[in-house]
Amino acid sequence: MKCFVTGGAGFIGSNLVDRLIIEGHNVKVYDNLSTGRMDNILGATESTWFSMTEGDLHEVELLRSAMEGSDIVFHFAANADVRHGPEHPLLDFDQNTIGTINVLEAMRSNGIKRIVFASSASVYGEPETPTPENTPCYQTSLYGASKHAAEGFIEAYCEAFGMTASILRFVSVLGERYSHGHIVDFCQQLKENPDRLEVLGDGNQRKSYIYVGDVVNAVLSTMVFSDPGARIYNVGNEDTITVRESIKVICEEMGCNPTVKYGTEPRGWIGDNPNILIDASRLRDMEWRPETSIYAAIRKTVYWWQYENVR
Repeated sequence: MKCFVTGGAGFIGSNLVDRLIIEGHNVKVYDNLSTGRMDNILGATESTWFSMTEGDLHEVELLRSAMEGSDIVFHFAANADVRHGPEHPLLDFDQNTIGTINVLEAMRSNGIKRIVFASSASVYGEPETPTPENTPCYQTSLYGASKHAAEGFIEAYCEAFGMTASILRFVSVLGERYSHGHIVDFCQQLKENPDRLEVLGDGNQRKSYIYVGDVVNAVLSTMVFSDPGARIYNVGNEDTITVRESIKVICEEMGCNPTVKYGTEPRGWIGDNPNILIDASRLRDMEWRPETSIYAAIRKTVYWWQYENVR
């Protein structure tokens, strides 16, 4: 197929691009390189099945033109910085919600009917765990609210214009090309001072994570539907790890034994859900299974950050 990937130079998007090319698809990346990096797609650029347009989702005519002729859209471009949302209250809405509407309009004008959307488990807020897809969503972060609003527009476009959508709600994703999050924060701190580590929150936050290779497998398994309508899928491991446990793994990989200073609050910042475990049974019913444990995902991420990341 001819695949159009927004945010294709980013962390998850670039890993997806590599797999799509390996699977024999033509791939066009659309990315403004605000957080994505050309280093992430150097291998892809060597393929004759790859092309790229550097552009923003708000450049609507450029977006529409670049998307022309595509069979399916993988919409992965987003502002994903949950922590600093309150400092820029309109940024998530502008980048994630309005950006998604612009993608949907470009699809409509080009007659493209299929979209795979990278959403987030943050749309659930702080529900009971494990959390299935039919759990009511209550927003505790501007990021989660923007993603949930984007999901709503996708569902509405499916109803109004006969589109087909797979909406994937990811827990935090780890792996090669990981660009932001607690592991990067901890690794950066320990590189600068291996004897001390400061942690936001009390360290008892217990969360599920997922390896980027397992995410790509989930994406590929949900891109095959052709009947109109939107389908929602949780994407996560069946187990969890605490921040304190993840710090032990990170320190082992980096060969240090720091004094760790924890905060006193049960969460690190506004919108930080201290307990995340989602029920991914819909994907398991489709024979998808995570192949990489959370511990292995953390080790892979730290190794990449130390030895393969071009900084």
